[in-house]
Amino acid sequence: MAPADSACQRHVMIDGRVYRTVPDSSWDAERREADMARTAVAHQVVSPMPELLSYWLHADDALALTRFMNDELALLVQSRPQRFTGLGAVPLQDVDLAMRELDRLVCDLGLAGVEVGSNINGKPIGHPDFEPFFAAAESLGAAIFVHALRPCGMDRLVGPPLLEQVLAFPGEVGLAAASLMTSGTLLRHPRLRVAFSHGGGALPMILPRLQHAWEHMAPVHQCMAQSPRDLARQMFYDDLVYDGAAIDYLLDVYGPTQVMAGSDYPFAIMDREPATRIAALGLDEATQRQLRRDNALRWLSIVKPWAE
Repeated sequence: MAPADSACQRHVMIDGRVYRTVPDSSWDAERREADMARTAVAHQVVSPMPELLSYWLHADDALALTRFMNDELALLVQSRPQRFTGLGAVPLQDVDLAMRELDRLVCDLGLAGVEVGSNINGKPIGHPDFEPFFAAAESLGAAIFVHALRPCGMDRLVGPPLLEQVLAFPGEVGLAAASLMTSGTLLRHPRLRVAFSHGGGALPMILPRLQHAWEHMAPVHQCMAQSPRDLARQMFYDDLVYDGAAIDYLLDVYGPTQVMAGSDYPFAIMDREPATRIAALGLDEATQRQLRRDNALRWLSIVKPWAE
């Protein structure tokens, strides 16, 4: 971090260059709580900014960074357990180190799980190299949140660099979700609780195509012993798609038990009124409650929930 022009901001630096300028709500609990009160949010699930997962660092350096972040996140959660739940980070460029830190952040720090990138230095999360990590997460009962990170094909974008987040993230996270299906990871680890950012990105649109291929193309059928439609409904998805009709489609594709509120707070692309957006969908109260609260509790395996 480096100071920015405002005392309430900091620059995130990568390779000596400003990657992003972030507000103090990224780390200031009181500022977060004030924003939560304004937007009718009772509880936040807090995780690192994805770029800080730092898979491109040497593994030992990444471990030091993730341990620091996890320790600080645990202090935040411990100071306000009724307001915050934490998801940590692990250095997945070294699976053994990642498994060790996963055990520490769950068993010693009390975090609910971990955030991972959609790919680790170009390897999709469904790659066989990460099988031991998912086995460990299943055994520990750790929730996993997959966020789009450093997508390929950036040379195809025309416009400012931030279009990476706007245009490329949905395709990237959709491929990540599909990789857990086509690799057999979900079938080998049926108790995994995995959630995806951005409504699963492109997944709901490519899922019918994948389902059709599974039904009519032998190689596709052979890589999945269960239908893609059913596999997709084993995972969780945030509703951060910025449009009521799009959320309705997520509910139709994934089912109302698998979609939950997301905000991308505190960044510029965040949904500033997540509770209002859910209320405007015209759903019955039970389904609204699933989106606002109950589905997240199931994903996080929280049995003594916070108050709404």
